[in-house]
Amino acid sequence: LPCTWSIGLAAEPGCLPDWHVLSLFGVGAVLMRGAGCTINDMWDRDYDKKVARTASRPLAAGDISTFHSFIFLGGQLSLALCVLMCLNYYSIVLGAASLSLVITYPLMKRITYWPQLVLGFTFNWGALLGWSAIKGSCEWSVCLPLYLAGVMWTLVYDTIYAHQDKRDDIIIGVKSTALQFKEDTKQWLSGFSLAMLLSLCVAGMNCNQTFPYYSVVAATGAHLAHQIYTLDIDKPEDCWKKFASNRTVGVLLFIGIVLGNL
Repeated sequence: LPCTWSIGLAAEPGCLPDWHVLSLFGVGAVLMRGAGCTINDMWDRDYDKKVARTASRPLAAGDISTFHSFIFLGGQLSLALCVLMCLNYYSIVLGAASLSLVITYPLMKRITYWPQLVLGFTFNWGALLGWSAIKGSCEWSVCLPLYLAGVMWTLVYDTIYAHQDKRDDIIIGVKSTALQFKEDTKQWLSGFSLAMLLSLCVAGMNCNQTFPYYSVVAATGAHLAHQIYTLDIDKPEDCWKKFASNRTVGVLLFIGIVLGNL
């Protein structure tokens, strides 16, 4: 979704985003997010066996072999490369640079209590790539605050997600921001949300966004505030519900960008 925001912000005022590029990035997002999930499941297959929520994943359950997962991963990355080769040279190099993050981010939960931060750096790379695909290079005054907004957003929703598994994570020795923040989680999430909203405002100002955009940023702030205020970090089902509600955030912001351009 940060990629679609970036494409929308790169569009000329009064114009809709380039739907051809949006389609390419839609396919690319499915492929690369899928590749990231495959790599994650390959790294974590022994951990996943010990967690009730993930024990049924194909690799953990033994439904497929590691060799077959490598073949599947090769197919995902090959198709993603085909999508990348449809872009300009700047974007090809920029997109290829994200591969190291995609491969290594699943390992971070073994090393640091901030794996969600590394996930944010990985999942929001499209905030840079989307702009360059339209313009041929990055306008850093827009792309960097947009990238930061995406990273902060990831810290919000993935910390909520991590609270589902915190009991199992303690047992198996996996780290997360949920375990780092503990009972202070809501204060941290509030800070991340504020940083996200401020970054979105800076990105909007630097590319001359209009009233609909800022209205939706305000609505996003209200949504996040309600999400955090009503969150029960000790109820996995509520954590899942709040995590899933972040789809609304992404859709809201994209609608605001399109309406702002129109």
